[in-house]
Amino acid sequence: MLVCTALAIEAAFGYPEAIFRAIHHPVVWIGALISWLDKLYNRPECCAPMRRAMGVLAVCILTLATVVPAWIAQSMLQNSPGFLLLAILASTLIAQRSLWDHVTAVASGLRDDGLAGGRKTVSMIVGRNPETLDEAGVVRAAIESLAENFSDGIVAPALWCAAFGLPGLVFYKAINTADSMIGHRTPKHQAFGWAAARLDDVINLPASRFSAILLMTSAALNGADARQSARAVWRDASSHRSPNAGWPEAAMAGALGLCLAGPRVYGDVRVEDSWMGDGRADANEADLRRALRLYRTACVLQFGLYAVLLAVILRG
Repeated sequence: MLVCTALAIEAAFGYPEAIFRAIHHPVVWIGALISWLDKLYNRPECCAPMRRAMGVLAVCILTLATVVPAWIAQSMLQNSPGFLLLAILASTLIAQRSLWDHVTAVASGLRDDGLAGGRKTVSMIVGRNPETLDEAGVVRAAIESLAENFSDGIVAPALWCAAFGLPGLVFYKAINTADSMIGHRTPKHQAFGWAAARLDDVINLPASRFSAILLMTSAALNGADARQSARAVWRDASSHRSPNAGWPEAAMAGALGLCLAGPRVYGDVRVEDSWMGDGRADANEADLRRALRLYRTACVLQFGLYAVLLAVILRG
């Protein structure tokens, strides 16, 4: 029941801007703790094995500091009139509406202000240098972000919430945030962020596969190419540099008849990666709108599956 209620609340209301301005967001609080742990334990004078061990310790502290309060909150609220508050807390760590708003803004930016508008809005959701992107590059970047964040911003949090309640959801979000902040292959974080990066890979494995299934099903329901979507997942997903991102990206690429991922530039660094899908690379705003329709249907499918599961459990 918790995951269904949280998904419905987040889809309806998102995370209100007024609340963000007043108290920021739980992910911001988690990020502040990660930054503190990074400064405290990631000592540049230490050898790599010691920094890796300190990274493991940091992940353990992060887990305890976030999961224990979540477990206490759930214990107090789950069987009381405070259940709605519990669901509201859970909804803050799911990003259906936020992702929709950010990617829709890219499509609107391209439509209203051309390439400059697209570059400006896409820079809010991707880490690559927007000045290196033409219109097709902006659209591909937005669709890739939509597909990947569907998995780790929506499907994975919901899955961990369904399995373990608010503590599972908070655990997932803490590790995922740690990976985004310190799980980089840079001299500073190669060793210290190892534990966060590897753990994030593991905990995202089920959701990435589930998200691909949802997108393939969404393709069938929207008249997109579900067969090509499945074929792209089977052929290309495992060749992505990420063990998880390739699954939803390949599913989206095949469904839309596009090529996604491939070589791209983050800052001044060129990243070589395999292409997902074997369609065209010249994506346009209409393709982004089609991707958003697939995303919206996939979100509805996910909610429907959890609602059916809840009904079965309640009848049993």
